[in-house]
Amino acid sequence: MPVALQNDKKRKLDEAAAARDEAQQGGEAEEEVLGWTDIERLTELGIGAADVAKLKAGGVNTVAGLSMVCRKELVAIKGLSDAKVDKILDAGKKMAFQGFQTGVEALGKRDEVCKITTGCKALDDLLGGGVETMSITEAFGEFRTGKTQIAHTLCVTSQLPRSMGG
Repeated sequence: MPVALQNDKKRKLDEAAAARDEAQQGGEAEEEVLGWTDIERLTELGIGAADVAKLKAGGVNTVAGLSMVCRKELVAIKGLSDAKVDKILDAGKKMAFQGFQTGVEALGKRDEVCKITTGCKALDDLLGGGVETMSITEAFGEFRTGKTQIAHTLCVTSQLPRSMGG
C-alpha cells in the first residue's frame, strides 16, 4: 500500500478514535437525556441500596428497564416483597416521567435525525441519503441477498464521526 494511502487511513482512524473518546466523555449526560438512567439513582427517592442491588442481580440495570419488567417478575426476585415492589415502581415512575411533549418539541427532535451511510453511494441515493437514525429500518428479502452484510456495515459506519457519514 502506498505511503500516502497509509497516512490517510491512519488519519481517519485517529479522527474516529478522537470522536469516539469525545462521545464517551459526554456519554454520562447523554445517557440521562435518553432515559437510560442507572437504577442506582432510585436511592435518591428513598429506595434502599440493598433493594437496588437485588434489582441489579435480577437483571434490572436502568430505570427504563424497570418500567419494562412485569410486577410479577419483580416480586419473584428473592428479598423483594409486594410492598417494596410497589414502592420501587412508584419511584421508577417518578424518575422516568419527564412530562408531556408538544408537537413543536416533537418536530424539533425530528431536526436531530441524521442519516448514516451504508458505504455504497448508489444505495445511499436510493434511501435518500442513507439510513435514518432514531427510527427502525426493516430489511427483508430472500436469503443470500446481503441483508446481514448491510447490517454489519451499518454497525461499523454508525461509529464513524458525522463528517465521515456516521
